[in-house]
Amino acid sequence: MHDPYSVLVVDDEEPIRRLLVRELVNDRRMVHTAVDAKSARQELRSNQYDIIVLDIRLPDADGLELFTEFKAALPDAEVILITGHGSIDHAVEAMRMGAYDYITKPFALDRLELMLDRAYQRVFLQRENKRLRHSQENERPALPLIGRSGAITHVHYLLSKVAPTNVPVLITGESGVGKDVVARNLHAQSNRADRQLIIKNCAMLQRELVRSELFGHKRGAFTGAAEAKDGLMSLAQKGTLFLDEIGDLPEDVQASLLRVLESKRYRRVGDNEERQADIRFLFATNRNLAEEVANGRFNEALFHRINVFNIHIPPLKERKEDIPLLVEHFLARLCVGHDHCTISASALTQMVDYDWPGNVRELRNVIERSIILSENGAISNQLLPREMAGLEMHGEDPSAEDMTLETMEQNHIRRILNLHGGSRQKAARALGIGRKTLYRKIQKYALLPAHDQRESE
Repeated sequence: MHDPYSVLVVDDEEPIRRLLVRELVNDRRMVHTAVDAKSARQELRSNQYDIIVLDIRLPDADGLELFTEFKAALPDAEVILITGHGSIDHAVEAMRMGAYDYITKPFALDRLELMLDRAYQRVFLQRENKRLRHSQENERPALPLIGRSGAITHVHYLLSKVAPTNVPVLITGESGVGKDVVARNLHAQSNRADRQLIIKNCAMLQRELVRSELFGHKRGAFTGAAEAKDGLMSLAQKGTLFLDEIGDLPEDVQASLLRVLESKRYRRVGDNEERQADIRFLFATNRNLAEEVANGRFNEALFHRINVFNIHIPPLKERKEDIPLLVEHFLARLCVGHDHCTISASALTQMVDYDWPGNVRELRNVIERSIILSENGAISNQLLPREMAGLEMHGEDPSAEDMTLETMEQNHIRRILNLHGGSRQKAARALGIGRKTLYRKIQKYALLPAHDQRESE
């Protein structure tokens, strides 16, 4: 169910204003009024409207000029004109210029009500089409955050705490660790999950058009601005705006973004009118913003404003116990053209031993490449990239047959136990599972004698 849409009625006749408010307001339509052009401009400065119902004859303005002004200020709103029989020609001319429709006095309320609902359907569809054209990626559902390490468990905890709030979140970590996955999960768990998630990588913004991309612009605001355009702020209204690589935002625009975060309002380029910004902001960076501030490359006030709540994702080399789960996830997701895909124990061991400078993104790419090169979806260590080929095998047989996930789990637990000198407490912590769970798996796989339940510290 959509929020009620908003209508501004601009008419100097008080009986008409009172009648329209009384008869048109309901659970899906809000109606505000203005008595003349001056008060209408004040309303547009304070609020955003979906539809404007405009009397073509006002005491302090020409109807056609006011229509042009309002359409420039709210290009995605529809305008319905109220006219008398003597000024129908003006209304027809306004329709040629982009007005939705006109209605003559005296008018039937049910006809106006139908006209309002149809006009809003057009507004809604046009806005949805804009959002979809802007980023088809936004249709992708939130991917699961894979891992049982202490680090990923902590990220899940932080997500559960901050997602229902409206505070800005700064997601930090190296390239490829999954900052976008965290952002999508934040949006999916938030109170705005049924609204749009707009994503933009600041490094991809054209420097000379950054302000226009973020805030939109009025027609004629700069050379080439032949038409008014809404920016990311408008597209993300009532939803979530995720600005990736925020450290790449030009310094002169950082102050403008700070004002939006503090005042919840913004202006399009070339416009004096302010608009409301009802937006949940998410940010991400692979830079150390504190160092960027110290070196004078990032606005200190903006840093403190976006760093209200920080979620840091460690590199994959610091949470290697997550690698088997990630491998399992990508095998299932990327297995195309085969009944199922498997990986040999020796290949999995090499993956666990590798440091993954490209993090989860690199792991995904290696799995996808290996599946393409494989026969019947079976990945052996011979299919892995050269940089992984010389890693120590920890006693695994390179010629081992492809194994089930259960056998992979058995081998991985054995390896983690060996890495920690047999300490089940440390192994359980590294595996991201409880000690009792580890004890049961040790007994299940006969990794240690069943009666030996002491800790080998």
